[in-house]
Amino acid sequence: MQYLISFLEGIITFISPCLLPMLPIYVSYFAGGGGRNIKKTLLNASGFVTGFTLIFMALGALAGTLGSFLKQYQTAVNIVSGIVVIFFGLNFLGVFKLNIFRGGTRSVVKHNMGFFSSALFGIIFSIGWTPCVGAFLGSALMLASQQGHVTEGILMLFAYSIGLGIPFILSAVLIDYLKSTFDFIKRHYKIINIISGSLLVLIGALMATGTLGWLLAMLA
Repeated sequence: MQYLISFLEGIITFISPCLLPMLPIYVSYFAGGGGRNIKKTLLNASGFVTGFTLIFMALGALAGTLGSFLKQYQTAVNIVSGIVVIFFGLNFLGVFKLNIFRGGTRSVVKHNMGFFSSALFGIIFSIGWTPCVGAFLGSALMLASQQGHVTEGILMLFAYSIGLGIPFILSAVLIDYLKSTFDFIKRHYKIINIISGSLLVLIGALMATGTLGWLLAMLA
C-alpha cells in the first residue's frame, strides 16, 4: 500500500503546475531539437527517467537509513514527518505561498544528445527541480523514513520515480496526441491543487497519529 501511495505521488508530481507546462521543452530536448524521431525520443526520455530515478532512490536509501537509526523514536518521527507533509499540503491548498515550491524558469539547450547525456540531464533535473517536485517528493521521503529500513526506502522512492517517469515517457512519445488532455489539466489546476493538497494533509495526519503505519500493517 505504501508503494501505491508513493506511485500516486509521482503521478501527481508530473501534473503539477510547475512541471507539466515545461513538458514540451523537455520533449524537444529528447528529440534533439529537430524533427521528432519516436525511437530516439523514447531512448532519450528513458535515459532522463533513469537519471532522476537513481538520485531519488539514493535519497530513499538515505531516508530509510535515518529512519532505522531513529526507530526507537518512532513516535517523534511520525509526528515530525506528519507535520512536514501537512505543511506541504497546506501550501498546495494556498493557505500560504512559498516560492521554494514553485520551481523556476529553466531553458533546455536543444542539441543532439543520447541516452547517457539524457540520464545526466535527469540527474541535474532531480537536483535543480527539487523545489518544484519538493512537496510530493518530500512526502515520499517522509513515508520512507517511517519504514526504518534502507531497502524499503529505496523501493518506495523507486515507486515514486516510476509514477513520475511513466507519464514522462508516454508523453514524450504521444505528446502530439495529448495536447487536449494537457489543456484540460491546465484549465483545472485549481481543482488539482485542492485535491493534491487535501491528499497530502490527509497522509500527513495519518502519519502524525501513527494511523498510517497501522493501516499499512493491516493491509500487508
